[in-house]
Amino acid sequence: MTTRKTFLATLALSTLALATGAPALAQQQRPIRLVVPYAAGGPIDVTARALAERVRDTLGGPVIIDNKPGAGGNIGADIVAKAAPDGLTIGIAATATNAVNPWLYSKMPFNAATDFAPITQMVRVPNVLVMNAETAQRLKIATLKDLIAYAKANPGKLNYGSGGNGSAGHLAGEMFKKAAGIFAVHIPYNGGNPAQLALVSGQVDFNFDNLATAAPNIRSGKLKAIAVTTLQRSSALPEVPPVSDTLKDFSIDTWWGLVAPAHTPPDVIAKLNHAFVDALNAPETKSRFALLLAEPVASTPAQFGAFMKSELGKYEQVVKATGAKVD
Repeated sequence: MTTRKTFLATLALSTLALATGAPALAQQQRPIRLVVPYAAGGPIDVTARALAERVRDTLGGPVIIDNKPGAGGNIGADIVAKAAPDGLTIGIAATATNAVNPWLYSKMPFNAATDFAPITQMVRVPNVLVMNAETAQRLKIATLKDLIAYAKANPGKLNYGSGGNGSAGHLAGEMFKKAAGIFAVHIPYNGGNPAQLALVSGQVDFNFDNLATAAPNIRSGKLKAIAVTTLQRSSALPEVPPVSDTLKDFSIDTWWGLVAPAHTPPDVIAKLNHAFVDALNAPETKSRFALLLAEPVASTPAQFGAFMKSELGKYEQVVKATGAKVD
């Protein structure tokens, strides 16, 4: 009898909760899994964790970071692409996974154009054209126009380094050569750090590097910042002009944002967008991201979708022009 009374009481309370709209289900919402396709500790991981902290109250539950690195980000991105479209698994889309890799890898486990539902862009990190400071002084190169003029007057004498064939630095270098009408020898290294060491030691003349990575050597005077690769000046390096001041519309930077699996319901996407955009616009977020020399970029799902489509098209031309392949 006691068991039956307990059951009836529980049933009555449950019915009352449903009838009155009590937030019982919201309080028991399953955690949202945010897949980061790169290792813990890097800028993408750090920014994802910062946002996850800020949205938990808005979304009614925790957002758990799940690092799934490997294959240039493809492993983690594929997990998101193949997850159930219920809003409980979301992930990071980045320049590599959703713009470069589709043209760099001969076989992709997902379709970057159709397998994701955009939520919002998160971050833009400028790249910067840097020269070895002693080399720049010796060659009397102070501006981008000086660099282009020297390269045209001395074809083949300049070289540039990158973190490897198909890397962001390689692609930026090839875009620059084509836009400027110059030739410089590409020297690939096994990663961004060796490429920067080669530049600092004078083994190569210039690099296109991530601003966050290059900043310490710029501040110490070992490297000279010639131009940033965003369309506008960067707030992190406001005295340095953009390449686009000399080469119209030149733009190549590092970005990442949030996506869900394709076919996630629009109302779910809208809820996620609202929560993460509010978090991106918070002054605390901007201050925290500034330490990484990263600029928060909040957008609508439609804006981020259009941006990723344009980036995919841009890098198709760049990667094919270099002939770079990973496999």
